[in-house]
Amino acid sequence: MFDDHSDLIRDIVLEAGLINQTQADEVWESHASTGKSFADGLMDAGLADRPSILQAIADHLGVQYYSVIPATLPDEVVKVLKPAQAHKYMVVPVSDEAGKLTLVAKDPFNSSAVNELTFILKRDIEIAVADPQAVEAGVIRVYGEPSASSIEDLLGEFDQIDGTVATEEDVANVANQAPIIRFVDLVLQEAVKAKASDIHFEPFEDQFRIRYRIDGSLYEMAPPPKNLSSAVIARVKVLSALNIAERRVPQDGRIKTTISGRAIDLRVSTLPTQFGESVVLRILDKTVVNLSLDALSMKDDIKEGIRQMVNKPNGIFIVTGPTGSGKTTTLYSALREVNTEDIKILTAEDPVEYEVEGIMQVPINHQVGLTFAAALRSFLRQDPDTIMVGEIRDIETAQISVQASLTGHVVLSTLHTNDAPGAVTRLIDMGLEPFLISASLEGVLAQRLLRKICRNCRTAYEPDKEVISMLDVDALEISNKKFYFGKGCTECNRSGYKGRQGLFELMTINDSLRTLITQKAPTLVLKQKAVELGMRPLREDGLRCIFDGYTTIEEVLKYT
Repeated sequence: MFDDHSDLIRDIVLEAGLINQTQADEVWESHASTGKSFADGLMDAGLADRPSILQAIADHLGVQYYSVIPATLPDEVVKVLKPAQAHKYMVVPVSDEAGKLTLVAKDPFNSSAVNELTFILKRDIEIAVADPQAVEAGVIRVYGEPSASSIEDLLGEFDQIDGTVATEEDVANVANQAPIIRFVDLVLQEAVKAKASDIHFEPFEDQFRIRYRIDGSLYEMAPPPKNLSSAVIARVKVLSALNIAERRVPQDGRIKTTISGRAIDLRVSTLPTQFGESVVLRILDKTVVNLSLDALSMKDDIKEGIRQMVNKPNGIFIVTGPTGSGKTTTLYSALREVNTEDIKILTAEDPVEYEVEGIMQVPINHQVGLTFAAALRSFLRQDPDTIMVGEIRDIETAQISVQASLTGHVVLSTLHTNDAPGAVTRLIDMGLEPFLISASLEGVLAQRLLRKICRNCRTAYEPDKEVISMLDVDALEISNKKFYFGKGCTECNRSGYKGRQGLFELMTINDSLRTLITQKAPTLVLKQKAVELGMRPLREDGLRCIFDGYTTIEEVLKYT
């Protein structure tokens, strides 16, 4: 709870008078730089204790605070919830009086958990506040450890299910059978537990494959029988409120659910293929992504460069890189730097990935004509200070972005180019006049995401000379450097990698570069001048990560 709601908890403790504004600002600065939750920062600084913070939260929500969860609870109260429900929503029932069921919750701010439980139990529910750690321990004490059933165990139950589906009604019936429901729930739980970014359901002629994308790589899990692919996919479509009868065209939807007490948002995309519908779920878990520049492993000079750009009165700041390189996370983190009460921020996104408090976010909808360009035109009539455009895809969006920047707005966006100087050439290729780019562009950040070596099985080694030669570095520069790789262990799923590390290349536009842009200088000339002026290329940042023991030579060569 403390990790997920730092913004809200800051406002609550201020409102309760536990701290003053100066203290709040100091703790917030520490929270932004370390990634530690605001509440933990308060406690570490000795400004407030845990019970005081929890009492303030309870007062704000208008609910009861339980300093201790009762050691014994009546059987009739405990039996209201099934063990799986208690573990999924991380709640413990503490009373059932006057027709109202009171549950202490690990995350009392999670309104979707209340709505889902109200629907499932068909009861009036009131959430109460308690120490999150005590709630977690209480769930285990009252309902036991989480069920040990694994995906492999559930696969055995599928033998009892007839996967033959002649009609859409058959598909719906099979999709609502208990083993299918439990299987899909378990697939989602395992994915969130493994910190996967995507889940792929892929029907082939002879098999039905399910894969997780973890740290940028795909890992296959135990597949269910091929004849149940329609039922499993139909179950996912039911959860995301899609039309299970329509299997001829792509569909997009969303699932909002609670897993281990955390609110999880899943973006769902279906695609008709030769052997059935392929479905991909993008997992949007705010507790995994820390939307702060200080959490993005950038060097200090790059962080300060970005801060200066987004705090300027006008101009365009572009982040470039391939799909999945973390561009959106960087833009959200940059917006957080200026997300204050005196700044109006509007974003156009396709789709909105993370809901950020204090920012007006507009989802692009091509079917009704709401394109990036159309949204941008409307934005200019909404009196914004800062605008984020998900991607500059065409000349119209580029022209309106320039117009917005020249009329006193800060514009943030993304492009797909290999490096920072390449963004200028890309904009010219779109049809934008070089003098307009020169006048409006303030900076370009190129980035990549590399897998980090697992700290548990990291091992030093001497790489082959052939591999080192591919890095194109001076032999003296690496003469006393150590190189590492991951041997593979249970913590990293035998891959040798765990987590990801960003590589960054920031090109700050100054007068020298503006002159070259106006002259339509080639990308190589722009790059040489930018390096001369202090830009560190991606490869150089990659070498830093190798020598610091964060990643391997192979990862840097692969992405730079």
